[in-house]
Amino acid sequence: MIPVAPIQLRIFDTPKMTDSKYFTTTKKGEIFELKSELNNDKKEKKKEAVKKVIASMTVGKDVSALFPDVVNCMQTDNLELKKLVYLYLMNYAKSQPDMAIMAVNTFVKDCEDTNPLIRALAVRTMGCIRVDKITEYLCEPLRKCLKDEDPYVRKTAAVCVAKLYDISSSMVEDQGFLDQLKDLLSDSNPMVVANAVAALSEINEASASGQPLVEMNSATINKLLTALNECTEWGQVFILDSLANYTPKDEREAQSICERITPRLAHANAAVVLSAIKVLMKLLEILAGDNDFCSMLTKKLAPPLVTLLSSEPEVQYVALRNINLIVQKRPDILKHEMKVFFVKYNDPIYVKLEKLDIMIRLANQSNIAQVLSELKEYATEVDVDFVRKAVRAIGRCAIKVEPSAERCVSTLLDLIQTKVNYVVQEAIVVIKDIFRKYPNKYESIISTLCENLDTLDEPEARASMVWIIGEYAERIDNADELLDGFLEGFQDENAQVQLQLLTAVVKLFLKRPADTQELVQHILSLATQDSDNPDLRDRGFIYWRLLSTDPAAAKEVVLADKPLISEETDLLEPTLLDELICHISSLASVYHKPPTAFVEGRGAGVRKSLPNRSASAAGEENASVPEATVIPNQESLIGDLLSMDIGAPAAPAAPAPASSNVDLLGGGLDILLGGGPSVTSNDTAPAAAAPAAGGSAAGGLLGDIFGIGPVSSTNMIQIPKITWLPADKGKGLEIQGTFSRRAGQVYMDMTFTNKAMQAMTGFAIQLNKNSFGLVPSAPLQVAPLQPSQSVDTSLSLGTTGPVQRMEPLNNLQVAIKNNVDIFYFACLVHGNVLFVEDGQLDKRVFLTTWKEIPAANEVQYNLHGIVGTADTVAAKMTANSIFTIAKRNVEGQDMLYQSLKLTNNIWVLLELKLSPGSSDATLSLKTRSVEVGAIIFAAYEQIIRSP
Repeated sequence: MIPVAPIQLRIFDTPKMTDSKYFTTTKKGEIFELKSELNNDKKEKKKEAVKKVIASMTVGKDVSALFPDVVNCMQTDNLELKKLVYLYLMNYAKSQPDMAIMAVNTFVKDCEDTNPLIRALAVRTMGCIRVDKITEYLCEPLRKCLKDEDPYVRKTAAVCVAKLYDISSSMVEDQGFLDQLKDLLSDSNPMVVANAVAALSEINEASASGQPLVEMNSATINKLLTALNECTEWGQVFILDSLANYTPKDEREAQSICERITPRLAHANAAVVLSAIKVLMKLLEILAGDNDFCSMLTKKLAPPLVTLLSSEPEVQYVALRNINLIVQKRPDILKHEMKVFFVKYNDPIYVKLEKLDIMIRLANQSNIAQVLSELKEYATEVDVDFVRKAVRAIGRCAIKVEPSAERCVSTLLDLIQTKVNYVVQEAIVVIKDIFRKYPNKYESIISTLCENLDTLDEPEARASMVWIIGEYAERIDNADELLDGFLEGFQDENAQVQLQLLTAVVKLFLKRPADTQELVQHILSLATQDSDNPDLRDRGFIYWRLLSTDPAAAKEVVLADKPLISEETDLLEPTLLDELICHISSLASVYHKPPTAFVEGRGAGVRKSLPNRSASAAGEENASVPEATVIPNQESLIGDLLSMDIGAPAAPAAPAPASSNVDLLGGGLDILLGGGPSVTSNDTAPAAAAPAAGGSAAGGLLGDIFGIGPVSSTNMIQIPKITWLPADKGKGLEIQGTFSRRAGQVYMDMTFTNKAMQAMTGFAIQLNKNSFGLVPSAPLQVAPLQPSQSVDTSLSLGTTGPVQRMEPLNNLQVAIKNNVDIFYFACLVHGNVLFVEDGQLDKRVFLTTWKEIPAANEVQYNLHGIVGTADTVAAKMTANSIFTIAKRNVEGQDMLYQSLKLTNNIWVLLELKLSPGSSDATLSLKTRSVEVGAIIFAAYEQIIRSP
């Protein structure tokens, strides 16, 4: 809502009098007395009576019976008295609509008064009286006031239009008030402009269609920017918020707006500063990420954010919540400002915790020593919640900054030695995560952790310790004794600890079956027979049946490799983050939730998002990139980071149990206990199941998790051959061709046709240096061609040749030699044949990598003509080595998060946004080398249109 300054009551009294006398009375029949005084001929008596009425109204007394008498007092030249009467009218007009009509003539008359204050007061009050009958009379006075010669009246009338729209939107549109408001954007007075902007913004948000009723254009924006310098601070906030909703038509306009807004960063009001930052963050999405202007602008954003942290704690907290969003979107802005986020001893706890969170986000190899030193200091504070968060922060640093892991572990061990109970427990929780992140690296400290076993009393710490004992049972000699100690009070343990105990004992049994059979039977009995927790009971039965029917499968399930973990588990989803960036300086940026999550009614459903970087803008950006760095080689950073195949092979199908009445924990344990397996007629089951398992392997884990069906019926697209070398240029030789990928190999599939009068022999081929290092893996095999004869051939291509940037990137220059001549032609390699089969990323790696790639390296593209559901699209993509990492439904739209890897080890991360029932979609691409974007987009177009 538009903040409207309340009507100020200025009551002037002599020094001997105070306002308290209006709130007290010793008379009986107070309403009668007030009625008498209101009708007194003396102006002073009348004014005193109205003050008493307002005082009674203020403390909650019902003085509506005096409505006609108060309305009669409107006929006065005294501004103070008129304000009081108008205040009374606003309060009681809704309950006395028929009586309120009596005041209409006075309102209309006051709207033409010579005093501009009275004119403004009249139109403001009429706008605040939400009575339909009065609204009808408001139009004409409002129209006059919008064109009033006094700017104070015009600015008041502008706000009144927004109030009128709230009462009757059709009236505002029919009476032409929107056009008048738009005219006020060109007003000579900046405050009138600001109020007109505020009113238009309010009207746009309240629009039933969700579409803006008044579109901004370059000329209007220019007027707003001119008024920006002369407005009051709240006027500037209104204008900046309006600018944030405008998308410039090109980079040049965006730069111009940035230059004119930048001075607002030095404003003393925090609201103005944050509003300016919001606009600049949005415009940075449009500007190219590698030019000097963008880097200069990024540097200018840091000082105002730092300055906000010297304000009072409440403002600091709001600033920190906004900075948290900004750091997630553009960490480069504050990467050199780590010290300002160091905690002060007198900071409130809510500020301390927020600073701590931002410190972790900014931590990197260059500043980690400084950060760890601070965190160790924080761990000795007296505030328990803060200490816990500080200890956890040390663990997050270890996971985020790998070179610092050893130092972090050493710091945590030092903290454990302090023997402070809650510090020790938090340290054990984070060390468990460090073990997960760096297996077989820091297990030597387990003995130190076990020393503190008796002091653990918090469920999470006990569960973490149990996990460590179970995971590394083979390294802990007395692991069975330690776990047995937990079982004594099993029924009293928290559910989290019980579940971990069950899994840990089963792990121990699978690793050391000979001496732990009694222990595992004990816990399985406790879990399945004595527990009321369905989760625990079900897990117990699953383990029991696994162990009794197929111990080998049990080992594969229980002792399977753990997935990678990432520090950035609390990062916001990219789409949500972009929306929240558009709401910087509002409540949404403090809650870190979209307005729809906590606001009901109008405006709540209007979603905002950052502008798309168009593919053409990306193309302009690419032109300035030096050739040497366009196609990274295998030693590139992203290549080293992600070139490993992190996909796990599909687990073999478990054999069916021999019968339904298996003796639990009976013969099935013989294999683990040293006995040989008994041969039954069911031993052929795994072999028989193998073909079926293989048939669904293409679907893999994605099919199970995301509901994507098997892709065996969906094959890699085959793009038809086109003419590469026409006969008139090949002296009778015509070559048609296409590219395909089979069994992990790129092929040139060609048809040679001899349209000459002589035979053609001695064929050979050579490829020029190209962007992807494509070279023939074998000589070209073409039999002698007789006149009018055609022959098909496939040439396998390797990717180990010399690399040179081509334009376009997938351009391939070919030379064909035969007994007639040497012929040259160029063709375009289809993008899908360059996608390798190991391009599937782990979910957490995907999220981390998405955040690490700068926002400037994101390009968006609109797809059209999509047929089928999100699942069928995902299946097509998987068949072409574009892997769906996750699928979500956000506000009715299907979001597919996908990854692919090119033959030169460039990783590409994608977000495909589909609307059910629509044939259009938005594809967002993020990669270290955005030059490949055009190839990827073309491949998507071909794949989605394939049958």
